[in-house]
Amino acid sequence: MIRLGGDAPMKARLIILLAIVLMNAVGMSIVIPLLPFLVGQYLPKQQVVVGMSALLSVFAVCTFIAAPILGALSDRYGRRNILIISLLGSVIGYVLFGIGGSLWVLFVGRIIDGLTAGNISTLFAIISDSTTPEERTKWFGYMGAVMGIGLLTGPALGGLLGAIDLSLPFFMTAGIISLSVVAVYFWLPESLSAEKRTKKLNVDSFNVFSHLKDFTKIKLLLIAGILFYAGLEIFQFNFTIFLKDIFKWGPAYIGGILTLAGVCEIISRAILLPWFLKHFNEKLTGRMGLIILGLGFIFILGSMFLSSVILIFPAVICILAGEGLFDPTYNSLLSQSVDESNQGKLQGVNQSLQSCTRALIPLGAGTIYYYRPFVLYFIATIIIIFSMIIHEKSFSHRRHR
Repeated sequence: MIRLGGDAPMKARLIILLAIVLMNAVGMSIVIPLLPFLVGQYLPKQQVVVGMSALLSVFAVCTFIAAPILGALSDRYGRRNILIISLLGSVIGYVLFGIGGSLWVLFVGRIIDGLTAGNISTLFAIISDSTTPEERTKWFGYMGAVMGIGLLTGPALGGLLGAIDLSLPFFMTAGIISLSVVAVYFWLPESLSAEKRTKKLNVDSFNVFSHLKDFTKIKLLLIAGILFYAGLEIFQFNFTIFLKDIFKWGPAYIGGILTLAGVCEIISRAILLPWFLKHFNEKLTGRMGLIILGLGFIFILGSMFLSSVILIFPAVICILAGEGLFDPTYNSLLSQSVDESNQGKLQGVNQSLQSCTRALIPLGAGTIYYYRPFVLYFIATIIIIFSMIIHEKSFSHRRHR
């Protein structure tokens, strides 16, 4: 097998990277429709939701701890080695899911997968290493679009395979991610040269909280990102329940609106984002993303206030379009704030903070929604408004430094 050398053309390297992202997205999303049925084998019906929440939370907590550590290790030992370790951890996790046999085996699988969950931050670091600042946002957008394609096709494939055997999709996922390992080993060259790597690691390199103080210069931008992901997590966690409870939608209608969401995400990242970047800078593109996202939440509030299901469609379009504009520009601005030797650590901190929101937001959002659905989406709107304000302050803060 021929391996591409370190001087492989940048675009060839990035196309290989996008192929790996696609395989990962398909592999991970195959199992989404099957988790309730898998957990239901080991818990009574009324406890399935609790079991699923616990599995998701333990993964998020492990990722919160491990992602910055893996990012720092990638700065020291190279992106490729850490990416292979991370992917192999996912393979082991999904094999354990396929084997099953008891609930504790599922938890062991999620813990292993979470503790090696550095693939996303490492992939972002590789893109940062391989692109110019001017091209970086566009490639981050392409990465998100490819993930959207995978997330659209994976659940359908998972449903078909799960109808044959419930364990089959998990073994299939392990096989697909194993192909990613092969692709990384043979075809993806190392993106961080030896002279640009961190020279040494210390105790603080393995302390998730110590990493945060290394990025105090961009703390406002990080806070804006946390608020963005918190507002988005409220939508992602709650939206299907909201449609079921408020508008009495069944699986067919909900599946249709989720398909629309996937299509909107792909279009926003692959078409809308490059157009905006051609006419505006990253700051303005990110600002427009937050404004459009906030407008989407206002549409949801209006649908409840007016009892109008029609407003759900512009809400979904705005939220996914806003996400597609802000997320890549935010990641690009973060990557431009540090040199190559700290890209892994920074992307690890970013992924860790996102994992923290995924672990905490569902708990608070579920409680608020139980009492007042309108209040939950009002809070989400306020969160996005604060994200806009802090996003603007982060740029004025830089100008005055």
